[in-house]
Amino acid sequence: MGKASRRRARQQERPTRVRPPKVEYVERPFEGLAAETDLVAMREIVPAATIPVRTTAEHGGADVLIASLLPDLAPALRREDGTILVGMQTASSSGDASRDVAHALLRALELEPGQPLPVGALPEPGPRLQDILDPAVEPTIDVHADFGYWVSADQQDEAEVAQAVKDSADQIVPTVRIDSAGSAYWCRMGREFVRWVRPEDPETVFDALARLHAARESAIEEGTRFVGAFRTCGLLVPVWELAPGTEADDVEGPLGELGTRLDAALAVTEPLTADERRARAGLVSRQVSLR
Repeated sequence: MGKASRRRARQQERPTRVRPPKVEYVERPFEGLAAETDLVAMREIVPAATIPVRTTAEHGGADVLIASLLPDLAPALRREDGTILVGMQTASSSGDASRDVAHALLRALELEPGQPLPVGALPEPGPRLQDILDPAVEPTIDVHADFGYWVSADQQDEAEVAQAVKDSADQIVPTVRIDSAGSAYWCRMGREFVRWVRPEDPETVFDALARLHAARESAIEEGTRFVGAFRTCGLLVPVWELAPGTEADDVEGPLGELGTRLDAALAVTEPLTADERRARAGLVSRQVSLR
């Protein structure tokens, strides 16, 4: 037998490697979910928050808390009281965040009380949050000042746990949801900022912001300034720097008024003027993309 024949024979004897199907990248993974903008905020800018959801009857009709962050970036855990928490901020991603969270949620249904879900291999294609969550349950976000939601209420009475929860507050960027503006969040990171997750197409938001910027109406109030925007999960998040010392309550009214101006600008369909195009170019130059 010649060398070429022996080589072909060896190749035929080797087992064929079957690559698992890959989850396709989804630019806007939470589109279609009622809490899309808050889920994006929990994934990127809100350190401690929860949203109660329920799976469909097909998937057990289980009540679950979607959480921004869990201990050690765990994808999920079941508390001692049986409550299931699924994390939005985790250590790995398949390219479809909705599939990742749904995969962790379904695996977490089998956990025992007090057990975290270990980080496993990236999921294969399968059901996404849009497929497994009951749309009849209205999702409402609850922003927390610490990571006390990691443990059950009776555990928080334990001295060691209570101290750990208290210490966790020192590690969290103070963050408050601004009710007058939907998924807008005040935060204090040395200075005070507002970051606003917008549900519209990013290009449309840029057009509207450009119209306001050209008209000098893009500030929340005097002493604030628009500093840029970033894209994440297919949405645009504009950012404003506030006057030093501004508290969240101080911007409830002004941000609501800016929302009214922004809605009006979003409704305009005429082409941008020359001044607005220049303003838009300046805004776009200051954006970054998070993936």
